[in-house]
Amino acid sequence: MSAKILVVDDEIDILNLLDYSLKKAGFIVLLAHDGPEALVSAASKRPDLILLDIMLPDMEGTEVLKKLKANPKLCAIPVIMLTAKGEEVDRIVGLELGAEDYITKPFSPRELILRVKAVLKRTEGATEHPSDKVITFNELTLDAARHRVSVKGADVTLSSTEFKLLAELLGTRGRVSSRDTLLDRVWGHDCFVIQRTVDTHIRRLRAKLGTAGKYIETVRGVGYRFIE
Repeated sequence: MSAKILVVDDEIDILNLLDYSLKKAGFIVLLAHDGPEALVSAASKRPDLILLDIMLPDMEGTEVLKKLKANPKLCAIPVIMLTAKGEEVDRIVGLELGAEDYITKPFSPRELILRVKAVLKRTEGATEHPSDKVITFNELTLDAARHRVSVKGADVTLSSTEFKLLAELLGTRGRVSSRDTLLDRVWGHDCFVIQRTVDTHIRRLRAKLGTAGKYIETVRGVGYRFIE
């Protein structure tokens, strides 16, 4: 069954281009012109992925992303940010808020399709892990089969990438994983993201895990390790 993509942009030319390119690639396309319309569409039609422009009228894309990630029913939908801004800070803000990837305008439709496919492939395989058992480490529990994480008995809402990152680190605890290894294992061979993305997701993962965040150690100049 074809994946359903919600495109959110106030520029008609961009909407038309993405509508044509995504449909040509075999996707089902939903269109929204602003933030409120996007939130309604996301809630009612449950897309498999959202392409979200940062510069929107009335409600900026970052605010839309915050609302999506704060909603337990919508937070697992992967989001790729679209932005005309070239500054690194805008890209990092999107990743900090939970976006899976970002694309800077102007973009190649072919590259965009590849990015969309890469994110869908990554998020669809988020529950796949060598062990389907429940892993408990002190107050932290990860249930791979049910795709659930809890700290001190309280559920923690993670994005698909954050869950996969935690599962990878927990499954190899005691061993150091370089940023390149994590990009390969979590994001995949065909990922387009940079090493800085790993740091951003680790920082966000630690914050969500609260007291259990301290178990993820930074090995300076190398990467990260879940303590033994």
